[in-house]
Amino acid sequence: MKEHVLIIAEAGVNHNGSLEIAKQLIDVAVEAGVDIIKFQTFKAKNLVSRYAKKADYQKTNMSGSDDMQFEMLKKLELSEADHYELIEYCKKYGIEFWSTAFDEDSIRLLKKLGINRWKIPSGEITNLPLLQIIGSFNKEIILSSGMCTLAEIEDAIHALTVSGTSKDKITVLHCNTEYPTPMEDVNLNAMLDIREKLKVGVGYSDHTLGIEVPVAAVAMGASVIEKHFTLDKNMDGPDHKASLEPGELKQMVSAIRNIEKAMGDGIKKPSPSETKNMVIARKSIHLVKAFDKGHVLTKSDLVMKRPGNGISPMEYNQVIGKKLLTNLGSDHMLNWDELI
Repeated sequence: MKEHVLIIAEAGVNHNGSLEIAKQLIDVAVEAGVDIIKFQTFKAKNLVSRYAKKADYQKTNMSGSDDMQFEMLKKLELSEADHYELIEYCKKYGIEFWSTAFDEDSIRLLKKLGINRWKIPSGEITNLPLLQIIGSFNKEIILSSGMCTLAEIEDAIHALTVSGTSKDKITVLHCNTEYPTPMEDVNLNAMLDIREKLKVGVGYSDHTLGIEVPVAAVAMGASVIEKHFTLDKNMDGPDHKASLEPGELKQMVSAIRNIEKAMGDGIKKPSPSETKNMVIARKSIHLVKAFDKGHVLTKSDLVMKRPGNGISPMEYNQVIGKKLLTNLGSDHMLNWDELI
């Protein structure tokens, strides 16, 4: 596991097409302490046909009777000027701006803006032309794998590497593309299967309610966590209801950073904080009662008691049969220089 888990706060389209809301989302991400805030870059005309219907979760999460994706997405576009302004705003507050490109025009825009790492969303993992373009850059790639079989992920990795990207630059995020994802459909162990069988770095893109699953993913070895967030779950829009509110995002970041610390180096040894307690919690060999010099110790003469800075009970057998070099009192903790 990487020492520092990359935490991506997915603003996505939760700005609702408003530059002001997008800036407020950046403020929230900065306050939460995430590494990256990510938006989505697309033109509706390039992304969906006018006949593409909304997903069930989009219809459930949004008001209105319009059943088509096009009009919904058209309202959620960010202009080129918006991108420049948001990048400058992120620089001002010391957070990395990032965005997902969904079409070739958007890839060109992000490349012009100087984006140096690329995100391939779950829905584009079978889009060979997009994979080939991004793969040709030989930059860091984070690949979401919602709705995928292992074979489809393998095919996407092959397309990226054949196009020019080193495999060690690819991280696959296990993901479930349902908003929100039912707990019984998370299948977090699949992340380990991806790592073992495809020999790539892994992470987790979460659409469950709450923060426990991404935190668990970090404990299992995720090097990247992506999570949607919003200003208010009750806002109108496709993704708000499956997103974290500001306080929850902050809690998730804090929990992940604590888990990072808790993972350690994997070597079982006393930690610096507990070493001082070894004397207090462990036991030493003591005398049951007072004995005179020359007494030969037997099992019935000995008792194991705290503290643990005398002869260890693990040396119990070596103490039996030893003679006392001096008179010793009841409850006395034995030391080797008192025995012969």
